Amino acid sequence: MNVNKNNENVLENIAISTPWAPVKIEDTDSIPKGDMPGDKIKIGPEHIKKAQLIFPELLDILIPALNRHPNKRAVIAVCGGSGVGKSEIASLISYYLNCLNVGSYTLSGDNYPNRIPKYNDAERLRIYRQSGIKGLIFNGQYIDGRHQIIRQLQDSGNDSEPEYVKTYPWLSIYQNAGRNGLKNYLGTGNEIDFNELSAIISQFKNGEDYIYLKRMGREETELWYEKTDFTDKKVLVIEWTHGNSHNIQGVDIPILLNSTPQETLEHRRSRNRDGAVDSSFTTMVLGIEQEMLISQASKAKLILSKNGDLLSYHDFIRIMAQEQF
Repeated sequence: MNVNKNNENVLENIAISTPWAPVKIEDTDSIPKGDMPGDKIKIGPEHIKKAQLIFPELLDILIPALNRHPNKRAVIAVCGGSGVGKSEIASLISYYLNCLNVGSYTLSGDNYPNRIPKYNDAERLRIYRQSGIKGLIFNGQYIDGRHQIIRQLQDSGNDSEPEYVKTYPWLSIYQNAGRNGLKNYLGTGNEIDFNELSAIISQFKNGEDYIYLKRMGREETELWYEKTDFTDKKVLVIEWTHGNSHNIQGVDIPILLNSTPQETLEHRRSRNRDGAVDSSFTTMVLGIEQEMLISQASKAKLILSKNGDLLSYHDFIRIMAQEQF
């Protein structure tokens, strides 16, 4: 697809008009959201505040990226852990770009695991438990009677609960081996079809007008593709935990929305009506994902704290290091 002169002028006009003036949003429900089926996205004042903070900085990076590309197209990835507002802020970024007549589409990376969610959850648990038992065998600790104890803990969902190590010291071997096994699955090509998503990015940047995008629900029959019109789109915004992964190709501007483990815990606790804390297994998964985000953070072009402060990579590392103690 050839870029016409009008598109070039739009980009020039954006550069001239900076600093950017925020657009007043009358109805957040009317803003187009990501494309994950059944995803409930509620944009609030805090999301708007953060998006307005990010957006002028983003424009300074985005305009040169668009102008460098033959098709005047670029890809942004909004990544981060649970509860940081990836979906909401990505939707706002797309909205603001569309207001500037720079067509933008918001894609949810959660449509691209190799398994539908309920099977992926089961696979995570299977890998954890099998790796844990193999760890006991390797260390000579899978002895008579322990199989029954492990089975009881698994049946009650407590085999990843650190408290039980006090009663069964050998359980630490099971839990550490299980966690290591899980680390080799989460966010890897074994769990996620990075190749498909990278191919979509390649099609987009190569100027394809129509691209088939995946849709995934929680049931076997809830998997289909939709032919999506990109004729007037210049920016693809991907909202996804793994948007800054080393396994994804073609992202121009990764944006990391940071949240410390304590902030994530407080958010998830407040989101539950009964005040219940996540299961120990979910907490483990979130912890591993946090480690992945930290290891990839050096690639991020922008980093925003949970409190809404733009961070340098050095500041980010300092804050996360303090959180460890």
